[in-house]
Amino acid sequence: MRRFLIPGLVVAAAVALLALLAFGVSSQSTNSSIDSAVAHGTRPPAPNASTALPILGASGKETLTDLRGRVVVLNVFASWCGPCRAEAPILDQEQRTLLRHGGTVLGVTYLDNSSDSEAFIRQEHITYPVVRDVSGNFVRSFGSTGVPETFIIDRNGRIAALRRYELAGNWLQRAVTPILADKS
Repeated sequence: MRRFLIPGLVVAAAVALLALLAFGVSSQSTNSSIDSAVAHGTRPPAPNASTALPILGASGKETLTDLRGRVVVLNVFASWCGPCRAEAPILDQEQRTLLRHGGTVLGVTYLDNSSDSEAFIRQEHITYPVVRDVSGNFVRSFGSTGVPETFIIDRNGRIAALRRYELAGNWLQRAVTPILADKS
């Protein structure tokens, strides 16, 4: 019986490794395909563009389709997120530039409750529109699993650039400028 122990453990380890590999391949999310497409210079369409999300603190709803023809900086955030708080002034400053050039920042709350999100907006003096992803499905369709994440969507509703962590330096300004210049 002992002579089968080591080969049995090797076979079990091999099966476990194959199962892990199969899981990894099968769980390739939108995240990797969006990231890969953008990295290779392709602009994939923004997912769930027609999903209507409630505007925080108002009675209306907003969709990415409603914003077609404008450059949109879509920022996924939560009130409890320290890096989100740090990047709020960068986004608010970019909003002023975008408004002059036919664009907007659109904040999307993720894994947050309305009252905390509203308090965050007041405390950070956010002037751009913010919507709530109540179910989390909208944000997850972008491959997001955390906050903050930022997607730059061109006038045709395609993702032109993204950052899956805190904005820093002048990345946002450098990424948005050529997209604003492209009028197609």
